[in-house]
This record gives sequence, structure tokens and C-alpha cells, in this order.
Amino acid sequence: MNVRVVPPDLSWPAEFIAEGERIRAALGNWVVAVHHIGSTAIPGIHAKPIIDILLEVADLAGLDARAAAMVELGYEPKGEFGIPGRRYFRKDSAEGIRTHQVHAFQAGDAGIERHLAFRDYLMAHPAIAKSYTVLKQQLADAHPDDIEAYMDGKDAFIKEHEARAMAWRKAAKQAPGFAQ
Repeated sequence: MNVRVVPPDLSWPAEFIAEGERIRAALGNWVVAVHHIGSTAIPGIHAKPIIDILLEVADLAGLDARAAAMVELGYEPKGEFGIPGRRYFRKDSAEGIRTHQVHAFQAGDAGIERHLAFRDYLMAHPAIAKSYTVLKQQLADAHPDDIEAYMDGKDAFIKEHEARAMAWRKAAKQAPGFAQ
């Protein structure tokens, strides 16, 4: 897979909304919530132009039974794809370029909180988001044809800031007046 990191695109939120609506329509009441995650969800940062969607479902077995509905939308189901408790789907354009990824978890799974905390933390800390965008640009330049090296290069940053994001989110929830 070619590694391409591009400047922020103002159409990404609308693309997420449109795709989220298609997924909700296809899966019906099995969908608990649809969230925009990944770099395309964070205003102002560079990203691979792939819309990442976090899908909360009532039940993974129910989602598995409805995988054909995702296939009808153009998604390829990949099972857990390396993360226990997740269902991963990917969608490519007619030219074979990845356009969307869906990370589905059963409602209440810790993976949901982790993804949302990281996204919200970067949105609330623009300097950290900026350092992340610089890192991604450097890695894409250094490894334009090696997605594994690109991902490996981001790993330490993501792990460090995921831990900070979870602590930040926990502190926010304990603050007086917090409403969720």
C-alpha cells in the first residue's frame, strides 16, 4: 500500500456523515453509535485520506450475521484483523484505493473509549496534534511504499499519547460538573 499523507480536507466530516448514514441504514437497529475517528476526524492535521469510522454495535454476533449488508456497501470484512473483540471492514474505490475503514466494537468495549479518548485529546491539545501531523509527514516521506514502517514509526507516539488521553479523559470525568 502506498503511503500518502495529505493536508486536511474540509470534506472529510461530510464524507463521514454520509457513510455513517449508509451504514446505519444497512445495519438498522444493531447500530448503537457511529463515531468519526482517526486523523481525518481531527481538524487541521494531515492524514491519509481514509475515513476511519468507529461503529458501536449491540452485539458482535449480530454484526457478523449482517456482514453481507456491509459487503453490499462495498466493504470487505476482515474479522478481528489482529485486535480481539473488534470487527474490521475496509472499502476501496474502483481504482483500488482505500477510502474507508470501519472498526466495530460491541457497545461497552474498552476499545471504544481508547479510540474516542485519543481523538478528543488531540482535538483538545493542538500542539500535540501538530507534532503528530509532522511525524506522519516525516514517516510518509521516509517510507512512501512501506505501510508497515509508517505504522511502526507512529507506534510509540500513539501509545504514549493514548495513555495520556485515557488519564486526561478520566480526570475530566471526575471533574465537578462533568456531564456525559
